[in-house]
Amino acid sequence: MSNPYPYLLAPLDLGFTQLKNRVLMGSMHTGLEEARGGFEKMAAYFAERAKGGVGLMVTGGIAPNRAGWVSPFAGQLTTSRQAKKHKVVTDAVHAEGGKICMQILHTGRYGYHPFNVAPSAIKSPITPFRPKALSGRGVEKTIADFIRAATLAKEAGYDGVEIMGSEGYLINQFIVKKTNKRTDEWGGSYENRIKF
Repeated sequence: MSNPYPYLLAPLDLGFTQLKNRVLMGSMHTGLEEARGGFEKMAAYFAERAKGGVGLMVTGGIAPNRAGWVSPFAGQLTTSRQAKKHKVVTDAVHAEGGKICMQILHTGRYGYHPFNVAPSAIKSPITPFRPKALSGRGVEKTIADFIRAATLAKEAGYDGVEIMGSEGYLINQFIVKKTNKRTDEWGGSYENRIKF
């Protein structure tokens, strides 16, 4: 019987890192990011998967700033102090021969808290909070926060980042006409909406 997936367990060179195989564990939010002792539990959780042979894991969504939280006090990466907590996770995964990326997730109008922001002040159907429309300066600050989160992820030992840009979250909210009613350089034409 022939193998229908001959490359699944073969190494994969991504240019910046090499995976031992092409088995990927996609992002899922475990809730451990916010739990007491959560980083130690996350370390054990992801290390076990690395030990089992998963080549690359992606964490649940980590916000680049408070406005991007999933809910109050949800996982975020904004300081070197927080990066040190994440290092427990990356060290555990690397000790088992695995690789791990951190997902950067800004919920935009889907954030379940009163600090949420969006391209336009259009309430989501799934939360009770109306977002504040980002100013032009706020857009640029949010982009800088994504960059800072990616830099801190590298400091924390992550092998890469995944930027959540789908499923109605902030980046998607900029791209879609229904949620982006801006008339400045961040709205209107497709080219402007995709700039974020």
